[in-house]
Amino acid sequence: AIIIGSVVPRAIHNLTVLAQKYFGVEPMIAGLGQAEYGFHADIEQPSSLGADRALNTIAAHAKYGGDLVVIDFGTATTFDAVDFNGAYKGGIIAPGINLSLEALHMAAAQLPRVAVRRPDTVIGKRTVPAMMSGVYWGYIGVIEGLIDRIRDEFGAAMTVVATGGLAPLFAEGTDVIEHLDQELTLRGLAEVHRRSTGG
Repeated sequence: AIIIGSVVPRAIHNLTVLAQKYFGVEPMIAGLGQAEYGFHADIEQPSSLGADRALNTIAAHAKYGGDLVVIDFGTATTFDAVDFNGAYKGGIIAPGINLSLEALHMAAAQLPRVAVRRPDTVIGKRTVPAMMSGVYWGYIGVIEGLIDRIRDEFGAAMTVVATGGLAPLFAEGTDVIEHLDQELTLRGLAEVHRRSTGG
């Protein structure tokens, strides 16, 4: 069996052809037909919710329960609020870390490309350590500040779950991230498939 979750329509088409031609399987598309998400999206345009965010909602609710914030460190850094019933309550989309670094390098000719890592000090003594600190500790500030504001607005403590490529690096720098779950989106796909097939 194959189930596909993507926010890129062309990728869905190509993966569908791949599944049919090379595996002889008609794939399920997460969020469509038999593979509907099965949760309430309490937002103005539920159809605009990306598959990755929907799948993270399903997996986080299934594993952790309660009121949640899911942070996904992807091309964009997303913060998604999920209530104790598993309903998606909305979220925040911020520029991704690598996207921000690339914009910094492109907009300021004298600033080099730098890797994302935790610097030894907050105050940089040279250009590269200063940039690393701005990106790393700047994003820690964004994470902590947004989690505080989300919890205040939501009116609950909310458990924070992080996923995505850079999640482990940023989880090291703050206590607000309570669970690191690198397979969250994949487990969301598995959960949608399980619900859809009853197995």
